[in-house]
Formats: sequence, C-alpha cells, structure tokens
Amino acid sequence: MGTAAQSASDIDGFAVAVVREDTGWIVKSLNPGALDALEDAETQLRELRAIGAVFGLLNVDDEFFVIVRPAPGGARLLLSDATASLDYDIAEDVLDRLNVEVPDVDPDDVDDVDPWEEGDLAVLADLGLPDDVMSIIVGDTDLYADEQLGMIAARLGFADELARVLDDLGR
Repeated sequence: MGTAAQSASDIDGFAVAVVREDTGWIVKSLNPGALDALEDAETQLRELRAIGAVFGLLNVDDEFFVIVRPAPGGARLLLSDATASLDYDIAEDVLDRLNVEVPDVDPDDVDDVDPWEEGDLAVLADLGLPDDVMSIIVGDTDLYADEQLGMIAARLGFADELARVLDDLGR
C-alpha cells in the first residue's frame, strides 16, 4: 500500500462494475473502498462471478480514472494519470502492479507536469474500444475523469445504464 495522502473517506467519485451479458450491459455501483485500494476493487469485481466480460470504472475525485479488468493471470489495468500516484493510494497501487515507478516529480510541481497514462490502452479493445480511440480519450486532458468515462460508456453502448447508476448515487 502506498504512502499517498488520500483515503476512501476523503475521496469523491464513483466506482462501478460493468458486465457484458448476452442481453446487454449491466452497470452496478461498487462499495467506496474500491476507490482507495486496487485490491478492494479487484475483490469486488471478482465476486460478481459473471459469465460475460467484467470490468470496473473508477473515477477518483474527477482527477483521474482507473479501469480494472480481472483476468486469471492478473488484472489488466489502465491508469489515466500516472502523476496521481503522488497523491492517491489507488494510483500508486496500479503503478506498483504494473511494475512502474512512481513518477519522480516534486509534489509542488505536479500541476505543471502534463499527465500521462500507464497500463493497457487495449484493455477494452475486444469489447469495441480500440487502443487508438482509448488513447484519444485518455489524452484529452481538458476533460474531467467522469467525462472521459462517459465517453467510454457512450462508445461501448452503456451510457444510459451508467447514467442511471450515477443518478442513483446522486452524481
């Protein structure tokens, strides 16, 4: 676990599980602990035991997002902003899992550094979101994380299901 400052009680955002079934998409909210620790998010996703594809979308403080896709050999991961690991445990967890060092950036200068993604841009390619399109979404730093996740949901066809869950969460 990291040394970052944020804990789940301090984090705003949302964590949802997305399941692709034969009949369409199902989106369910995850417990808030998924925003604090990668292991917690993975555990919640594995407990769904769905037949279709399962992945998690984690919007952390509207600052960055994480996509978690459990797999037998270990989760496939995408972190939208590696510099977030300076402030957030879950981002540090993702980099650790990816065997990527936390960026050597002075925390006072982090706002002056352009964010970059780490992980698997093709994490959702088999579901219809190619890595080049994901790269464009992640690279649009003018958007908040929830807007980027909304674009992903729209491209894959579960925007309405996501909107319903977010409405239920008061977002």
